[in-house]
Amino acid sequence: MSAVLRAGLLGLGMMGRHHARLLREIDGVQLVAVADPAGDAHGVAGDLTVLPDVEALASAGLDIAVVAVPTRFHAAAAGILADADVNVLVEKPIADSSKEGQALADLFESRGLIGAVGHVERFNPALQQLRARLADGEIGQVYQIATRRQSTFPARIGDVGVAKDLATHDIDLTAWVAQSRYAAVSAQTAFQSGRSFEDMIAISGRLTDGAVVNHLINWLSPMKERVTVVTGERGTFIADTATADLTLHRNGTAALEWESVSTFRGVSEGDVTRFAFPKREPLRAELEAFRDAVNGEVTTLSTMREAVHVLRVVEASLQSAGDEGRLVRTAETAATLV
Repeated sequence: MSAVLRAGLLGLGMMGRHHARLLREIDGVQLVAVADPAGDAHGVAGDLTVLPDVEALASAGLDIAVVAVPTRFHAAAAGILADADVNVLVEKPIADSSKEGQALADLFESRGLIGAVGHVERFNPALQQLRARLADGEIGQVYQIATRRQSTFPARIGDVGVAKDLATHDIDLTAWVAQSRYAAVSAQTAFQSGRSFEDMIAISGRLTDGAVVNHLINWLSPMKERVTVVTGERGTFIADTATADLTLHRNGTAALEWESVSTFRGVSEGDVTRFAFPKREPLRAELEAFRDAVNGEVTTLSTMREAVHVLRVVEASLQSAGDEGRLVRTAETAATLV
């Protein structure tokens, strides 16, 4: 690799414009080529010629590229770049199906290339703090991880439903902070906006380490909510990923004096701590990690294989919802479950 990585960007839409800004700002990277068949709606190309397609981008002599186009184009575009020996960060989900995603992961591994997926919540400061504190055993055994991700409908999303667009965030962050994969899920969906894709999903399941998981996700709420709640044997963490805040509610240790309450042998309220820590822009941190991975460093980027697992969990959830909420085991763990 050259000392400065030559970078390309496919897709100049809502996400692409932020990638373009950051690829110009981070050290060790030079944005040298951009492409979008639809042109440059946000005027982010600057003095670069907007190339017409991924084939033209792949011919630009790149070291790395970011793929920020609609989901149905992810696998084909990343595959063309891999054939040109370009390391790629593709926006989530990895592909339109886990089968496509698996083939893509195999391709990048066979070529010895870095293939990463933009599960950007891994770089949310609150979740990074949460993962480290869980790994240190701060609340002991984790019993449950629950997430809520609710907002209004984004007009820019037209090719997938809320499960592939938003639930992928929650599934990846849950597996990542717990450092455990999904064993099985059940789900319910709703179609309220007149589209062929679901706009609401509720997922329940269990991780392979035994923790119970719950996800409430929709495009039907007149507010924005991004919350992760982790309950363990010694307390509960609450991460607000919209503000990158992390709070710990510890189990109480003082004896309860109220007779009617003290007969209940559960936990009581203890100290509450809101942690202070640096808050960097997650997308910037993710792109820097991509640069570092290409330069041979160990990072917390989502690998393509990890992203395939996330997509398999989404597919299992949609399968369950189509079968009246029946429990569906994920493909990787089905053989080991009773």
